[in-house]
Amino acid sequence: MSEDSENTDQDAMADDWAAAMSEQGDEGGKDDVDADVQPAPMDEFAATPAAAAEGAPDLDVIMDIPVSISMEVGNTEISIRNLLQLNQGSVIELDRLAGEPLDVLVNGTLIAHGEVVVVNEKFGIRMTDVISPSERIKKLR
Repeated sequence: MSEDSENTDQDAMADDWAAAMSEQGDEGGKDDVDADVQPAPMDEFAATPAAAAEGAPDLDVIMDIPVSISMEVGNTEISIRNLLQLNQGSVIELDRLAGEPLDVLVNGTLIAHGEVVVVNEKFGIRMTDVISPSERIKKLR
């Protein structure tokens, strides 16, 4: 094809686009379309009467969700070389003193401090200091 025929084809295509755009503008613009659109109704979550009275959400829906709870005696950092040299009988020094309270963690978040007890020949933990819910929420943020 020659340059003249390519220019003529491009001019014709540009004219077609211009005509299509003007037709679209004549049939009704964006404002006409928006005038016909109605917002969809939003259903609100129904609160239980007790929760609505207190102004708090109903927490019963989450009470059966399992969480991981762990007790942390202490921690330390060692090199990989020393880690590979550990064997039966090795002793690792921790960052806590003997008799110092343990940390009680739920899903990795500190919720309390406690001390080790023995109950029916099994280890347990007695909570000595529980962190308030408001403090726990602050730590999550």
